Amino acid sequence: MAHGLTPRGYRPRVVDAEMEDSLAASPAVLVEGPRACGKTWTGKRFARSEALLDATASSLLASNLDPAALLEGPVPRLLDEWQLAPEIWNPMRRACDERGSAGQFILTGSANPPDDITRHSGAGRMLRVRMRPMSLFESGLSDASISLAGLFAPGPCSVPDRGLSLNDVMEAVCRGGWPRLLNADLRTALRATRGYLDEISRTDIARVDGVARNPIGVRKLLSSLGRNTTTEASFATLAKDTADEQGAIERRTVSSYVAALERLFVVEDLRAWKPHTTSRAQLRSAPKRHFVDPSLAVAAVESNLESVMQNRKYAGLLFESLVVRDLRVYGQTNNLDLSHYRDSDGLEVDVIIKHPDGRWIAAEVKLGSEKGIEEGIRSLHRLRTKIDPDRSGTPSRLVIITASGYGFEHPDGVSIIPITSLGP
Repeated sequence: MAHGLTPRGYRPRVVDAEMEDSLAASPAVLVEGPRACGKTWTGKRFARSEALLDATASSLLASNLDPAALLEGPVPRLLDEWQLAPEIWNPMRRACDERGSAGQFILTGSANPPDDITRHSGAGRMLRVRMRPMSLFESGLSDASISLAGLFAPGPCSVPDRGLSLNDVMEAVCRGGWPRLLNADLRTALRATRGYLDEISRTDIARVDGVARNPIGVRKLLSSLGRNTTTEASFATLAKDTADEQGAIERRTVSSYVAALERLFVVEDLRAWKPHTTSRAQLRSAPKRHFVDPSLAVAAVESNLESVMQNRKYAGLLFESLVVRDLRVYGQTNNLDLSHYRDSDGLEVDVIIKHPDGRWIAAEVKLGSEKGIEEGIRSLHRLRTKIDPDRSGTPSRLVIITASGYGFEHPDGVSIIPITSLGP
């Protein structure tokens, strides 16, 4: 359902199918996600007219004087960065009721506005679609020859080695899935992503809810989140990690900053899975810390590809974050839920992928060494023995996701799948 506003060079997104379905089912669709992830271009692809509320002072002035005037135009009408003109919410809601038809408005926003702006419910009038930076499939590094949804069905997974190296994949980690940076040289991309975090620290985090925050403190927290990416670091741990000669950020302040970063869609933690088990081990409930894109972690610690490649442990954490990003993109279109597992026996499994009907897949993420794969296989089999099959079911598949190489069925009954062959 592409229209005349589709930007030249638009790359299809996994979320496009969800957008089409949502516009057919609801008067308005709110597209949410971090700044620069491609929301506006996706909105344009489905829109017949637009009001770019962050582009011109006249649009903002019009929204203050007569917000309803911005709603006039061929539909679907794109209201880009609507939270900059929050007065438009109620007229939009009324227009949805009066027109009584699906596909009237597309709203995009890179921040969740304060609750009082949307206090009049959008229920029955609006569906929300979450966007994230581009997956490897969307950016062209994965051929999607293996479907994530298809992994719930029996059958072997076998794909050839596509010839991509670990360096290629880690470059994608450092570059990130930002559409405007896909063709930039890596040095430029790294500089742009650092600037992205600086802008969040100085401006965006205060704009999200009108609360003034110390930009230096925010930047220190972002650095700590970068060092602790893909770990279960608590607020107290993050607070302690920000300590320098000027002191540490208080735990309560860390909690407030993280909440604001979540509203900006900059961080997106992975919650803990709570299945029924046959073990006496206690399940851990702490979430894993993730940026919405692994490039933000690289930028937060002011690193680069060479430094990442020299630190195998940190490279592994960043790669896990990339895999979680891609699984979220692929899983959303299939209503799959993601979590992680950890218990008091020290057993950790990186990702649990749960189907709406209760079936589940357990996945370990490994860069690809033989030793790492063997460790992952042992963890997956330990998990299988701990889950109560009568109450939580048995896994549809055990998977190890690697950076590159062949996809094959391991003799121990585990599917080895390179992320460069995975898709929705």
